[in-house]
Amino acid sequence: MTFFVLMFFSPYLLAQKALSQSKPVQSEDLVEIIKSDELEIVNENGVDSRRVTNGVFKHKGALLYSKLAIQNINTNVIEAFGNVKIVQGDTVTVTGDTLYYYGNTRLAIVSGKKTVLKDSKRTLTTRKIEYDMANGIANYKTPGRTVDEENVLTSKEGFYNTRTKEFTYYRNVKLVNKKYVLTTDTLLYNSITKWSDFNGVTKITNKDGTVNGTKGRYNTESAASAFQKRTTVDNETYTLTADSLEVDGKSNNGRGKGNVVIVAKKDKTVLNGDEGYYWKKEGYSKIFGHAYVRNVVSDDTLYIRADTLYSYENQRDSTRKLVGNKNVFIYKSDFQGKCDSITYNTADSIIRFFRKPILWSDQHYQMEADSITAFLVNNEINRMLLKGKSFVITEDTLVKQFNQVKGRTINAYFETGNKLKQVLVDGNGESAYYAVDDNQKNIGLNRVECGRMNLLFTDNRVQKISFVGKPDGKLIPPSKIKAPERQLEGFNWRITEKPTKNKTIWREL
Repeated sequence: MTFFVLMFFSPYLLAQKALSQSKPVQSEDLVEIIKSDELEIVNENGVDSRRVTNGVFKHKGALLYSKLAIQNINTNVIEAFGNVKIVQGDTVTVTGDTLYYYGNTRLAIVSGKKTVLKDSKRTLTTRKIEYDMANGIANYKTPGRTVDEENVLTSKEGFYNTRTKEFTYYRNVKLVNKKYVLTTDTLLYNSITKWSDFNGVTKITNKDGTVNGTKGRYNTESAASAFQKRTTVDNETYTLTADSLEVDGKSNNGRGKGNVVIVAKKDKTVLNGDEGYYWKKEGYSKIFGHAYVRNVVSDDTLYIRADTLYSYENQRDSTRKLVGNKNVFIYKSDFQGKCDSITYNTADSIIRFFRKPILWSDQHYQMEADSITAFLVNNEINRMLLKGKSFVITEDTLVKQFNQVKGRTINAYFETGNKLKQVLVDGNGESAYYAVDDNQKNIGLNRVECGRMNLLFTDNRVQKISFVGKPDGKLIPPSKIKAPERQLEGFNWRITEKPTKNKTIWREL
């Protein structure tokens, strides 16, 4: 049986009367009609329903509006069509074309060409929203767009907690701010704290560069970020890559841990280590823990290892100064060395070694002093300046012995191929070298002492020597050379300590 009444008077009173006659649910849980233009009461097959035109419903403090609504009294479910709107409290409003509202669970499903959820500070627009009004959680599984005063965020799926102001977005997530753009696969965004936690391939781009990572968090207000997995910061001057990374959004300074790699783009300098810091404005880097640096010049690479490495960039002229501190090893294809402190200036290609430095070459020489300065030209050693307790040893492969020169200060000059060409000794000069005749036969050992001397070399053998002042020397025939006479005081051939490339980059102990 169908009963129809066209309401021209007090539709609310009649609705309450019908409700009192049929109570499939508790009256306090039933969705209440508070206004309508027309109300039709229907009873069909034992099911009571209401057909409401231009109605307003109230339930648990929320208001529901629509042009047409059908309310099932037995199930407490409302189907509503046309200009659908939900108003919850004084902050949340949901609008759309169609509404299914399940009063017992307070679940509202709103859909339409343009379905919108608004609160006091943001607007979510999509095609369909499921809104759990009991817990304040809205979700959508069709492409959606969230806009607030600072951000525009789009994704294919998302959840919004209207109480905690937390968003969770999935699939093709993109957050656009006037200062940056963030793309990822999964994003949890708290609009109160401004922190975005992301998981999946993520890229953050701003005017200073980009950040690429897979898991971490980013503050949309301060632009600070922290990443837990392999991440790279890339800008016009450098890249910083690490297993975990923190970046200060205002200064763009970075801190990395775990297999840190800092690449300076202008001069192809690469710093490696367990932990590293970068100060962008100052152009200053610090790295330690298995730290080493690679500097590519021409077709050769210079490697420097130290307990701690520092890099200073002069941004005006694109030059760099490298500093290594404690347990320094250096490796280049044509020379190797070790010391306790080192500086390298890429502008003038000068390397300074301090605190017990020692250098070797594949051309069979060894140099020691209190400090050594190497001057490179076209990526090859042109000159070395040794100061304080200077000692130069060259291996004479012809006689299977060692030529030696020592003094207070030594200038050593080299020709192409890093071959020793000339040695100038100034102060307390001593030399021990093997003389050969025109037939390359050893004719004896020359032992000479002189304050200043000039030695010319060919194939690591002394070809000519001149002295300033009165020399004190002797030539010892081969048959009369005693073992102690073969070495100057302080002689120590330490070729076994010469670092390899693998040792310099921590691949061997």
